[in-house]
Amino acid sequence: MNIEEFREYCLSKPGTSESFPFDNNTLVFKVMGKMFTACDVDEFVSFNAKCNPEKAIAYRENYSGILPGYHMNKKHWNTIETDGSVSDDVMRYLINHSYELVVSKLPKRDREALKKIS
Repeated sequence: MNIEEFREYCLSKPGTSESFPFDNNTLVFKVMGKMFTACDVDEFVSFNAKCNPEKAIAYRENYSGILPGYHMNKKHWNTIETDGSVSDDVMRYLINHSYELVVSKLPKRDREALKKIS
């Protein structure tokens, strides 16, 4: 997966926006204002995605390219390397999982608004 495919996939999720809230290199994707993934746009060597803590451990044990979240809460975030050690299908699954985790914690009114968008 390259940066264009990553960006397009993230933006295909209902209610998603993109921004550079930290610096000019860190592209952040949010759903209803809450971050679900981020990456460095200059060097797209990895991205961070939120993950259920038990699943996070299992993925780290099974994939050399999935590590504790760089500059993130290591219990709830993974860094997924884009060097080919993790398939595009697994990357898309992890993006979906992160998006769904964030959506599940949104206020009910925001979840209802997302249902109308999709």
